[in-house]
Amino acid sequence: MLCDLCTTQFRFATGKDILMMVVGGVCALIHGAATPLMLLVYGLMTNTFVAYEMEVQQLTDPNKTCINQTISWINGSVFQQADNSTLACGYVNTEICSQNSTFLILHHIALWVSAAARQVQRMRKTYFRKIMCMEIGWFDCTSVGELNTRISDDIDKINNAIADQVSIFIERVSTFVFGFMVGFIGGWKLTLVVIAVSPLIGLAAGLMAMAVARLTGRELKAYAKAGAVADEVLSSIRTVAAFGGEDKETKREASWGIKKGVIVGAFQGCMWCIIFLCYALAFWYGAKLVLDTKELSPGTLIQVFFGILIAAMNLGQASPCLEAFASGRAAAKNIFDTIDREPQINCFSEEGHKLDKVKGDIEFHGVTFHYPSRPEVKILDGLNMLIKSGETTAFVGPSGSGKSTVVQLIQRFYDPKEGMVTLDGHDIRSLNIQWLRSLIGIVEQEPVLFATTIGENICFGRPGVSMEDVVKAAKEANAYNFIMDLPQKFDTLVGEGGGQMSGGQKQRIAIARALVRNPKILLLDMATSALDNESEAVVQEALDKVRFGRTTISIAHRLSTIRNADVIIGFEHGKAVERGTHNELLDKKGIYFTLVTLQNQSSDASSDAPSDEAGQCGSMLCHFISNSTKDFPHIIPKAKLSVCCFNKQDSGDSTEEQAKPAPVSRILKYNRPEWPYMLLGSLGAAINGSVSPIYAVLFSNILGAFSTEDLDMQRNQINGICILFIIVAVLSFFSQFLQGYAFGKSGELLTRRLRKLGFQAMLKQEIGWFDDPKNSPGTLTTRLATDASMIQGATGSQIGMIVSSLTNIGASLIIAFYFSWKLSLLVVCFLPLIGLSGAYQAKMLTGFANEDKKALEEAGQVSSEALSNIRTIAGLAKESVFVDLYEKQLETPYQAAKKKAIVYGISFGFAQCVIFMAFAASFRFGAYLVTSEGLHYMMVFRVISAVVISGTALGRASSFTPSYAKAKIAAAQLFKLLDRVPKISLSLTEGIKWDSFKGEVEFINCKFTYPTRPDIQVLNGLVVSVKPGETLAFVGSSGCGKSTSVQMLERFYDPDEGRVLIDGHPSTNVNVPFLRSKIGIVSQEPILFQCSIAENIQYGDNSREVSMDEVISASKKAFLHDFVMSLPDKYKTQVGAQGSQLSRGQKQRIAIARAIVKNPKILLLDEATSALDTESEKTVQAALDEARRGRTCIVIAHRLSTIQNADIIAVMSQGVVIEKGSHDELMAMKSAYYKLVTTGAPIS
Repeated sequence: MLCDLCTTQFRFATGKDILMMVVGGVCALIHGAATPLMLLVYGLMTNTFVAYEMEVQQLTDPNKTCINQTISWINGSVFQQADNSTLACGYVNTEICSQNSTFLILHHIALWVSAAARQVQRMRKTYFRKIMCMEIGWFDCTSVGELNTRISDDIDKINNAIADQVSIFIERVSTFVFGFMVGFIGGWKLTLVVIAVSPLIGLAAGLMAMAVARLTGRELKAYAKAGAVADEVLSSIRTVAAFGGEDKETKREASWGIKKGVIVGAFQGCMWCIIFLCYALAFWYGAKLVLDTKELSPGTLIQVFFGILIAAMNLGQASPCLEAFASGRAAAKNIFDTIDREPQINCFSEEGHKLDKVKGDIEFHGVTFHYPSRPEVKILDGLNMLIKSGETTAFVGPSGSGKSTVVQLIQRFYDPKEGMVTLDGHDIRSLNIQWLRSLIGIVEQEPVLFATTIGENICFGRPGVSMEDVVKAAKEANAYNFIMDLPQKFDTLVGEGGGQMSGGQKQRIAIARALVRNPKILLLDMATSALDNESEAVVQEALDKVRFGRTTISIAHRLSTIRNADVIIGFEHGKAVERGTHNELLDKKGIYFTLVTLQNQSSDASSDAPSDEAGQCGSMLCHFISNSTKDFPHIIPKAKLSVCCFNKQDSGDSTEEQAKPAPVSRILKYNRPEWPYMLLGSLGAAINGSVSPIYAVLFSNILGAFSTEDLDMQRNQINGICILFIIVAVLSFFSQFLQGYAFGKSGELLTRRLRKLGFQAMLKQEIGWFDDPKNSPGTLTTRLATDASMIQGATGSQIGMIVSSLTNIGASLIIAFYFSWKLSLLVVCFLPLIGLSGAYQAKMLTGFANEDKKALEEAGQVSSEALSNIRTIAGLAKESVFVDLYEKQLETPYQAAKKKAIVYGISFGFAQCVIFMAFAASFRFGAYLVTSEGLHYMMVFRVISAVVISGTALGRASSFTPSYAKAKIAAAQLFKLLDRVPKISLSLTEGIKWDSFKGEVEFINCKFTYPTRPDIQVLNGLVVSVKPGETLAFVGSSGCGKSTSVQMLERFYDPDEGRVLIDGHPSTNVNVPFLRSKIGIVSQEPILFQCSIAENIQYGDNSREVSMDEVISASKKAFLHDFVMSLPDKYKTQVGAQGSQLSRGQKQRIAIARAIVKNPKILLLDEATSALDTESEKTVQAALDEARRGRTCIVIAHRLSTIQNADIIAVMSQGVVIEKGSHDELMAMKSAYYKLVTTGAPIS
């Protein structure tokens, strides 16, 4: 076990660490030898005591006296026993020197813990660096939540396995070896007899370690999966809330801890049983050697027996260390498998050419490709294509035809399975990857911003960029004006995933980030889709300007934006089927012609506007939410807080982190359902606790038996005591098993319950709570993973240890005081010293636990943000920035760990040293009582054994203080979450419900600011209403509050002033689950869950079991059915993390089917067709028009052509409705809406 440990867990040790571990190991070895070597003195002392007792018995005869240290008759002749031997007299006082082992213990614990801290620091850094250099295909097959759990939980398990546990293990093994050596010196026959039985103990320990390792591996897998579920759900909290999926999500968890408890209990029971049977055998055979063959004296019998006893005990106590090693090995396997994996595309690699001059010709030669996570679906099929330098090439084609895949292959996120991609004639696989990516600027449809300032987000584009360049790029991207309007300008924080910015603002920041790179190759993946008319025109102009002299590739569904491209390539089924200019392709009458015709038809439908202007109206008018921190469609991927937010958080966080440790009574309250298990476990623990005091009585009786003159009586007494040892052995087996099983089960059920309760509590919070950076998905997932399992440190097996220790102490003290209160008082004086060192240790470690937790959570936020947004980071070639940031965050916990090592070493060493001092003082005083007060020496051994046993029990209890301290802090965090009352209750009983829900909605003078940005007014007196069955369309520029009003209706937020009425009832009085069950939503960037297509559609209605017929019916209405049936697994096809395995159009149609399945009374369409190509859009628009019938519908317009049939069109600006009416009425007014339709002018 230890050899395996050396080859795996210690692979990060440097020369200094190895030296520290070697010195620590030597100190542990010497400390382990101290106790057995004391036994030599102990044996001499026992002989002296027995001789003295026999002398006292002989001298009770008035005819005997002591002459020349030999018992003689009064007449001077020497007294002879039956075997003609003489008896010595004149008791010799025995003093034992204290062995002050504090220094050694301090060293061996402190050195090992420090060395472990250094290695774990390196391990975390290496693991994170390795993950960051993996190819994107690896991330497709690995869940981010699982990686986060591994970074936090698994590395902690390795730390446990390589820190103090190893030094304690060495110390115990050393005691084991020296114990047997002392045994052999005293009497080899007896030692051999006991050794013959010992392998059974080792076998039990070995089997236990193997079983625990297997089960720990399974448990880790189960928890990693649960962590992935939690991360996915928390990142998609708005979708979960909208579809009422909170209860469904809490049911997806599992665990393996109970079996582990049973196995540990059974094997520990076996071990103790074997140990006590060894005692019986040793005393019985030893007594024969003393009485019959006279090979041993009582002292050497005790020396041999104790040597073997201490050896066996220490072997038994080494088993928890083996459990820690086994858990560490299981965790290390997962970590090291990742570290040892060679990435297929290593972004940190220095290899590959860097061309002196880049022209920018890109060519695809027979490229065939499928995603690693879906090898059966061919995405590109023998693609041949040339993209000339300096030209703008546009890709068009239906969703899923491979356009975005081409862009990812150019960035070398993936390598083609066949064929090659070349840049200026060089295979891009032969070029340096960081250099290649530095040539490329990319702007995506769903841009990812990092949770830092606007300025820093732009600076991410290029290292060492000046402020002038940032301002210039912002101006080119038409972002400068809106940035300067913000209170903090370029220092404004964009929020998690850019959630504080509107879609258009995010898009412009992303464009500025791409432009600041001054790229040779510009990739525009629907770059202007999220902009309103005015911004789009200006940004399009900016993009037209910056394209010159660059190779530009543009993907667009809206063909008006690519009309001027030099070359347009039409894609279908993973092949480039046509190529030419706009006019050439129209003449060919192929796929491009079809798309243009379809789009023009929808544009022509815009009556009252000239056709070319109507084409412009095809631009997306506005993006959903303005200033919300993650708006509805959660554009935000699973981004976490990072970069400069940390410094700003520190002051605010301190109050949260200084949560007072929770009372244990409250922790136990959550364990109440398991009280029968805990009662049984406590009973087992109490029996285990009383075993040691019983042993003290039996042992002293054996010593007493040797001073009995009658040999037959001696034999009978010893045989009787051996039988009692056998009874104790059997009892010990059952009680250990009972304790292990009962507490293992109750602890595991508690962990599962607390994880579930914590998760439920998180899901019950209002959306505003998730906007707070401290509650980012990464932090919450880390907290969920670690807090619940840490709380076991105050319950479960820990209660067993405490009950066992308390029983032990109680029984021992009663025995001791009953037989000699004077001696007991002296020995008891040493106990407070042991207790004090334990208390000091607990106090110091609680402080460290607090610091560690906070620092590791902050590191967790960095890792979580980096892993969630890996594509953006890879595209910007910024992996090393995040690696550096992560390593910086690890510095604080590392320094704390080094301090902790010394404190832990001192207090642990002191507690051990006091035990040796207690031995020395008590035997000295015991000897005095025997000579002066006639106390029987048997009582001295009984009292000292009993009290010292109670002391070691106290010491053992204090060794659990670190995990106990951590448990109370973790519990306090969890209870704080459980006790928080959400501002918007999701209770099924609170609030009103009514049967005839019509769907009338009215906003009355609503004012609103987001909780995280109270200085920016989003809604400023919104007044608008919609009757049942009518369609209300919101029109306006980005950031005017359209999506915010939708979120008010869903009750994600409540207005600061004013009211939202639903069927005449104020929304704040309406039952939230009831209200959300009546609302269906389709957003621009729908979040799908990592499960099958069918399960995603069924998610639309979580209040019941949705049948497969309903799923198919909804799919047909959303024009999804035919596509699903073409997939190999049909409706069982997995969609990947956040639907990553599907094209945007496919995701959108699944989201529409999900909304239809709910059969809602109110339908919210938040730019629902914006991500679709023209052909899909027409069919889906028809499906949506069908779905709107008989329902109240609120549409946030993306193209004006899609909302002309609306009953009411409300034009919004700066949080208020500036005009409303039907299309014809508004056109007749010739005001803001008319201007929008005819010119695309801004709304002021």
